[in-house]
Amino acid sequence: MKAVLVNNDSRQLYIGEALKPSISEEEILVKVKATALNRADLMQKRGLYPPPEGASPILGLEMSGVIEEIGEHVQGVKIGDRVCALLPGGGYAEYVAIPAAMAIPIPNHFSFVEAAAIPEVFLTAYMNLFWFGRLQKGQTVLIHAGASGVGTAAIQLAREAGAKIIVTAGSHEKRKLCLSLGAHHAIDYKAGPFANAVKEITAGKGVDLILDFIGAPYWQQNIDSLAVDGRLILIGMMGGSKIDQVNLSPLLMKRIQVIGTTLRSQPVDKKVALTKEFTEFALTKLTLGAIKPIIDSIWNWDQANEAHEHMEQNKNAGKIVLQVK
Repeated sequence: MKAVLVNNDSRQLYIGEALKPSISEEEILVKVKATALNRADLMQKRGLYPPPEGASPILGLEMSGVIEEIGEHVQGVKIGDRVCALLPGGGYAEYVAIPAAMAIPIPNHFSFVEAAAIPEVFLTAYMNLFWFGRLQKGQTVLIHAGASGVGTAAIQLAREAGAKIIVTAGSHEKRKLCLSLGAHHAIDYKAGPFANAVKEITAGKGVDLILDFIGAPYWQQNIDSLAVDGRLILIGMMGGSKIDQVNLSPLLMKRIQVIGTTLRSQPVDKKVALTKEFTEFALTKLTLGAIKPIIDSIWNWDQANEAHEHMEQNKNAGKIVLQVK
């Protein structure tokens, strides 16, 4: 089969030949129609984020497509069904093999492009908001990088849960998008310390939950922005991982919990459980249009280098999708 591969010398992407995956008794083979970019792809391309043991070395953490083969013990789906799914790798290819239990049915009115933009960001947002963040109706959440793929998904899920939502975003257009999706306040992090704005918005109380993709540069402001019993979920370290002279006393005084998570390294049974729970919560909402994937741009897979550059320059608001042809 054809796949987008990485030149190990130049770190550029090219379409080449790869082995077509085979399936086990519990798996399905999907003909990929579209995949979507994630920042993990940028890191893996540079050799900084190796795939989990046993996963495909091909880039791509999600896909949409059509089932072409079914394992002997698979029930509940059939050849020809349109599905999307989270992947440990392999999405930038013509075919992927996945556990049948991780397949999410695509609503009839969704295109493959729209469906490819669902799995990684919505499952990441759901896991961190509700599994680890324990977000409840009436609580306040601060979502950094609000116009990112995960950010736009998290805004919608938090809105459906009845939470109060504050986001940070660096441009007027991105803040406008966040507000249109249900954020109550959008802070320009370039205009000054966001912690000051959070303090004003919450009348000094702080927020119950923070989803952070930035890491070290936001550490102190995040701690200052949390309420008593607040939870800080570290999803990424785009700004760095090293913090000098950390004062731990606020963690004790405010009973703060700091939780680091990644979705890719979760075991398959956890991913199956997450997919099932998210589907029960969100599939009807997706079908009715109450929540939706936000598409920034659509590229053919032979434009993968240009699409990666678009993400590297932080130009995207929402998901960048590759059509596999």
